[in-house]
Amino acid sequence: MITNFHLPRSTLLALVSAFAGRERVLDAYREAIVRGYRFYSFGDAMFLTVRYD
Repeated sequence: MITNFHLPRSTLLALVSAFAGRERVLDAYREAIVRGYRFYSFGDAMFLTVRYD
């Protein structure tokens, strides 16, 4: 899944969390904040992969 960094408490963030897991997404957001990534529609994007065992 390729998606932008969405606003906190948005339904889009909930959708991404349902796909990749809440803690994994929150970890990605923490890292993005530390690295100065841009958020919202014209910001940076993330590529999420999910492995099912």
